[in-house]
Amino acid sequence: MAADAATENFADLLAESFGKDTNIEGSVVRGFVVEIEGDAVLIDVGLKSEGRIPLKELVSPGQEADVKIGDEIEVYVERMEDRNGQAVLSRDKARREEAWSVLEASFEKQERVTGIIFGKVKGGFTVDLSGATAFLPGSQVDIRPVRDLGPLMGSPQPFQILKIDRRRGNIVVSRRAVLEESRAEARTELVSNLQEGQVLQGVVKNITDYGAFVDLGGVDGLLHVTDIAWQRISHPSEALQIGETVEVQVIRFNAETQRISLGMKQLLSDPWENVEGKFPIGAKMEGRVTNITDYGAFVELEAGVEGLVHVSEMSWTKKNVHPGKIVSTSQQVEVMVLDVDLSKRRISLGLKQCTGNPWEDLSTAHPAGSEIEGEIRNITEFGLFVGLTEEIDGLVHLSDISWDVTGEAALEGFNKGDMVKAKVLDIDTDKERISLGIKQLTDDPFAGQADNYRKGEVVTCIVSAVSENGLDVTVGDAMTGFIRRADLSRERNEQRADRFAVGEKVDAVVTNLDKKSRKLTLSIKARESAEEKQAMADFGSSDSGASLGDILGAALAKRDTTDDK
Repeated sequence: MAADAATENFADLLAESFGKDTNIEGSVVRGFVVEIEGDAVLIDVGLKSEGRIPLKELVSPGQEADVKIGDEIEVYVERMEDRNGQAVLSRDKARREEAWSVLEASFEKQERVTGIIFGKVKGGFTVDLSGATAFLPGSQVDIRPVRDLGPLMGSPQPFQILKIDRRRGNIVVSRRAVLEESRAEARTELVSNLQEGQVLQGVVKNITDYGAFVDLGGVDGLLHVTDIAWQRISHPSEALQIGETVEVQVIRFNAETQRISLGMKQLLSDPWENVEGKFPIGAKMEGRVTNITDYGAFVELEAGVEGLVHVSEMSWTKKNVHPGKIVSTSQQVEVMVLDVDLSKRRISLGLKQCTGNPWEDLSTAHPAGSEIEGEIRNITEFGLFVGLTEEIDGLVHLSDISWDVTGEAALEGFNKGDMVKAKVLDIDTDKERISLGIKQLTDDPFAGQADNYRKGEVVTCIVSAVSENGLDVTVGDAMTGFIRRADLSRERNEQRADRFAVGEKVDAVVTNLDKKSRKLTLSIKARESAEEKQAMADFGSSDSGASLGDILGAALAKRDTTDDK
C-alpha cells in the first residue's frame, strides 16, 4: 500500500511538474543561481534541469559582474530543454520583456527614461534602457556638437523616447530633447530675473567678425568685439575660443525682443581713469602701432589706451605719403602727447615732434635775406621748386624769377636738374613753406620809375602788342601798360584794336597804377574826353552859337601850333 501511495504521489508531482513546464515556456520566471562556471551561470527555475546563462548577460554595460550563488534572478524561458537536456534561458530577453513594457508606458506618458550609452554605431550610439537597446542619433546627443563623448559613456543619462516599435524591436531616443526642455525652463527663470549690471557665467557658443554669442544657460547674449577688452581687438578670436567659460556683465537687456548685450571689459578697471595725469601734454613716451589708416596711425600707450598720430603729425617733410610708408603695424615708436580729450576718450599724438624740426634748423642756417644754392627738382606752371636740403624744397614763384619777363615766359631757359642761386625771401615754419627769389639777387631796374607817373596824367605810349581785347603798350624806358578795347575811343565804331599797329605811338591818360606789378592802365577815350572838355572851356560853347566842329577845330589847331614849337 505504501509503495502504491508513493507511486501515486510521484505521478502527481511529475504531472504537476510537466504541467508547470508547459506553462512557463516563453515567459519570465524567477530562478536562483546555483553555480558559477567560468563565464557562465547555472540558474534553477524549478525545471527538470538547470539552465545556463552567459555571465555577461547578468552584467550592466560598463560595469563589472557582481553575481553570487543564491542570488534570485528573473529569466526568460525560451525552451524547457535543449538537445543536452538543459533549459534554454535568457536574462537579456527577460530584462528586455520587462523593459519594453515600462518603456511603452513611458512613451505614452511622454516621460523621461534613464539609460546608459554603451556603444557607437553608424550615425549614432547605442543606449541600454534597463535591458532594451535603443538608438541615439548623433544629432540628438546634445544641443551643440560634442567633440568628446567619453564623459557621457557608461554613466546614467535621462532620455526622451522619440519612437518605439516593439514588433520590430526599434527604439529611438534623444538626450537633446531633455536638455532643450531643461534649457527652456532655465531660460524662463533666467530671463525673468535678468537685470542690467548683473554678472553671469556663460559659455562661448559662436564667434563672428563683430563679436561672440555667449550661452548664459538657456539664453544667448551678444558680446560685442568692442566690449571684450579695453585694448583694441581686431577679431574676437584673438581673445576667445568656442566652448570657453567666461564671466560677463549684462550691459543692456530688452525684455520685449529679449536681446542681451554683454561685456567683459566692464568687469575690469577702466584704463582711461587718470589718463590726463599719466599722459600729460608735451610728454614723450613709447608706444606700439596697433592700426594704420589713410588718415593716420593708432598707437597703444598702455593696455586699453590708444592715441592717434594724424598723418599731418607724422613727418616734417613727407606730406602726401600714406602712413603705412612711415610706420608699420606692431612697430615700437616714440610719440609726443599733443592733446587729451577725456570726454571723447581721444589722445592726439605726434611722431615728428620727437625729432628735430628741419624747418626751424633751415630758418636758423638760412634766414630771410640770405643767399642759397640748390638743384631745380621740379618745374610747374607757377614756378620752380629748388632743393635746399635732402627733404625740403623752396619755391621760386613766377613773379620772382625775372624783373622784366613775366608769366610762363619767365620759365624759359630753366631745366630740371639745373643748379640755381636764389635769395631766401621768407620762411614760414608753421605752414612749412619757403619762398625764394632769383630776380632779388639783382637790383630792380625799374625801382622808382613808378613814382614818375600820376593818375590822370597824359603819357605817350608805344604799342607793343595788339589783341582783340585791347593794346599792350610800353611807357618810358620799361613800364608796361594796357588799354582796354572800350578805352580806345569815345566813338563806339572806333573802339577797334586793329586800327593800331605795333610800334605806333599813342597818347593816353593814366587811369590806374599798380606799383607791385609796375603796370599802368591807360585810356585814349579818357584823353579825348578831357581834351573836349578843355576845348569847350577855352573856345566857347555851342550855347553861344559855335558849332562843335568849330570848337574842336580851333583846339586842334592850337595843339598843332604848340607841337610845332
